[in-house]
Amino acid sequence: MTPGDGDDAGDADDASVVIDWSAWEGLLRERGVILDRPRGSAHPRFPEMIYPLDYGYIPGTVGGDGDEIDVFVGSAETGLTAALITHDLGKGDRELKLLWNTTAAEIGVAHDFLQRDAMRVVLRRR
Repeated sequence: MTPGDGDDAGDADDASVVIDWSAWEGLLRERGVILDRPRGSAHPRFPEMIYPLDYGYIPGTVGGDGDEIDVFVGSAETGLTAALITHDLGKGDRELKLLWNTTAAEIGVAHDFLQRDAMRVVLRRR
């Protein structure tokens, strides 16, 4: 999975998706991340869901839900550390969510935040 190839997991088996880490890291460094949900803010449709990390998107990309590729931003200077491939069984879509500058603990927090109800999440570490 590289920037520009559809940018989402499509119908592929989530565990077999190949992620081009260098290409995604280059895009993150080039375009940056627009933060639209700061750590501690509520999800716009599900106010009981409080974001444990800063959350935003890479401008000019398109993910599996038709919106930009999502990014969790942590508190370290570690670069692109992991990716979460989500499959929302309710909506029927798959998405790639990148983890930028996250610690090992923050990677687990992001995974656990999304792994609920009808959401299946596969963690891929760099």
